[in-house]
Amino acid sequence: MINVFAALLLAHVIADFLAQPDVLIRRKSEPLFLVLHIAIVFVLTLAALGGHWQLALGIAAAHFVIDAIKVWALPATWRDSLPAFLLDQAAHMATLVAGAILIPNALATGLWANHIALLQAPAILLSGAIVSIWAGGFAVGLLMKPYTDQFAADEAGPTAEGLDNAGRMIGKLERGLIFLFLCVGEATATGFLIAAKSVLRFDTASKGQKAGEYVIIGTLASFGWGLATGYATLSLLEIAAASP
Repeated sequence: MINVFAALLLAHVIADFLAQPDVLIRRKSEPLFLVLHIAIVFVLTLAALGGHWQLALGIAAAHFVIDAIKVWALPATWRDSLPAFLLDQAAHMATLVAGAILIPNALATGLWANHIALLQAPAILLSGAIVSIWAGGFAVGLLMKPYTDQFAADEAGPTAEGLDNAGRMIGKLERGLIFLFLCVGEATATGFLIAAKSVLRFDTASKGQKAGEYVIIGTLASFGWGLATGYATLSLLEIAAASP
């Protein structure tokens, strides 16, 4: 069962965070773009399962229902919020768990049947990395949105003189490093990363209370997400290793 879940998880995170460009996210409320996203989910899930189309179709159908509720039933002001994002992903995770429980042998006769043991750990690690780096960007961005908006018209804001999208790249790099440190058993190295960022961000944080608080909130959120997803990935690896 854990093998099937690992395959479904990898397909899901690729579909939702790597194969879903900004234009698709912005226009997902349009039926054509939502159907396109679901088609991507189906193809990636089918590939991850090695050809088990029945489970892939069920996962794609469930994904459609969850996304349709989010884009068509939720108020616009609540749709693009961190709670909505987390609830959406929690619902998707529930469908993946249900699929793995209902059809635990979905990989047994597929394309990857003879390579399950070899591919399981890489699939979990890759999924964890995507959730840590890319999904973390969405989550932290949604958390910071109310604070970012306060600086939108402030020329002295913390991002006014920065490079385009540099903050996003810094967040990806720091979460990626945290994930790497945890995976190689060097959790204490994250302390040095925090110290290094504090020194590099000192000039921005010293511009005023608003800028300082903005930097602290964003940094703690990013580091917290990286640590949580890193340890979750390690726990899933331990469960997979203990499973028959």
